[in-house]
Amino acid sequence: MTALLEQECDRFLDYLKLERHSSPHTIKGYAEDLASLREYLGRSNKSLTVAQLETRTIRTYLSYLHESGLAATSISRKLSSLRSFCKYLCREGIFERNPTEGLRGPKSRRPLPRVMGDEQIEKLLEAPSADVAFGRRDRALLETAYAGGLRVSELVGINLSDLNLADGTVRIRGKGKRERIAPIGSYAVKAIKRWLSDRRPTPKAAQVLFLNKHGTRLSARSVGRLLAKYLAMAGLDPRTSPHTLRHTFATHLLNRGADIRSVQELLGHASITTTQIYTHLTSDRLKREYDRVHEKPKSPKSA
Repeated sequence: MTALLEQECDRFLDYLKLERHSSPHTIKGYAEDLASLREYLGRSNKSLTVAQLETRTIRTYLSYLHESGLAATSISRKLSSLRSFCKYLCREGIFERNPTEGLRGPKSRRPLPRVMGDEQIEKLLEAPSADVAFGRRDRALLETAYAGGLRVSELVGINLSDLNLADGTVRIRGKGKRERIAPIGSYAVKAIKRWLSDRRPTPKAAQVLFLNKHGTRLSARSVGRLLAKYLAMAGLDPRTSPHTLRHTFATHLLNRGADIRSVQELLGHASITTTQIYTHLTSDRLKREYDRVHEKPKSPKSA
């Protein structure tokens, strides 16, 4: 195992890009996590090889990260990146055994995602004016985001050829270039139809659904700015993000009796463990409702 560590890291990143079709954001995260490991190992040895990736060394590295005050979630992410890298080295025949097997990251309570109530989401969806073209666009944008439980990148990536308004569905290209069909419901379909007559695309953006004022594809950052505008108009929590609409979609489905496997498919989650966070949200809501209904009346003050 004399292969140079930096060289194998570069090959791993190429593998993620070319074979796994990982997003630039994902690849950047892996690159930063592996660079952090190489920096740590390089303090005692400048000539780094994959032979240094022993279980004991990796455990020491994780302890170092903990002692440095790094958050538990960040340590777990770095371990996950390293585990994937070592799995790749096994696949390439460089390792016979994955040295990260049996290693566990620090326990951390994952914060529950923020969600909106029924009245809040209704206020938000009604905030854009239906009297102007871009108000009609924004209503279609928000309706589609919520009704489909879409990531903002999926939302702005929709093309006309992805729409099947007769069936009330849209083809979505999600993470890892995985495709799924998302139902969007009658309200979103009506809003999209109204917006379609207002579209004025440039020739290069002829297939793009959601356009900016220049007639080109709306950016994810612009969606964030538009959401902030309508949150202020509706008097809603300014900490709400575009992803909150996705969280709200999933939580509302589970609250209304949808099974978790169906929600997983609708969200496009590769693993059901990702979807299970929403079951905690719904159980917490039920507990609060139970406590509210069964709250003991306060005893009257003595005269």
